[in-house]
Amino acid sequence: MYKYRAQLTKGDEIRYISHLDYAGVMERAIRRAKLPAAYTEGFNPHLKMSFASPLSLGVTSDAEYMDFELTKPLCQPEVFDKLSSALPPGIRLLKLKPVKEPKACQGKKHKALMAEVEQGIYEILLPLLGDWDKAVNAVKSYNTASEVNYHRVTPKKTRDIEVKQYMVEPVALSMSGDLLKLTMKIAITQSGSIKPAEILEILVKTYGLPGDMGKALINRSMLLGQGKPLIDLV
Repeated sequence: MYKYRAQLTKGDEIRYISHLDYAGVMERAIRRAKLPAAYTEGFNPHLKMSFASPLSLGVTSDAEYMDFELTKPLCQPEVFDKLSSALPPGIRLLKLKPVKEPKACQGKKHKALMAEVEQGIYEILLPLLGDWDKAVNAVKSYNTASEVNYHRVTPKKTRDIEVKQYMVEPVALSMSGDLLKLTMKIAITQSGSIKPAEILEILVKTYGLPGDMGKALINRSMLLGQGKPLIDLV
């Protein structure tokens, strides 16, 4: 088999489709591209493809990652061009690399794509409602707090999460035109993580950040493993 890793976008046009629907779009794109896709065996075969950390609804991304396998060797430019031409609006193929699996004598294979994810970098833009100094003080208070808790409610359960354990760096605050810009570097672990929208909710409701949370635009700019973009781990 011949494995490739793709770095893709999830744009404004499709920000409200689910991760499962996004995967379905990519599966159909590979078929439209007429690539020699590899399938699983068994009663219900499906394309051999996997994804990194899924996004929440409404979040855009410059760092969606997908591994997929082909049954025949093709040159990288041909795979890139065919797949790019089959993608719908809202998804762009940014980079594509072959995954070089270690030889059997060299030991372990690559980790599963999702297992390689360690950190995500997110940017949030939202209108400033009021005083800039108040925004600075709100972010400073959050950053200097030794412990911050978030009460997460889902259809299946509720639980309290200690947020600071997932903060790789303090939240950075700046202005982008007339919008507040928050940059967050968040740890993504096998046992859990915190969502950027949840941190924004804490900043607004607990620390008094004067921003219009209802008009926030959240974008994932990078996914990292071993301190590198996932595309550079293959």
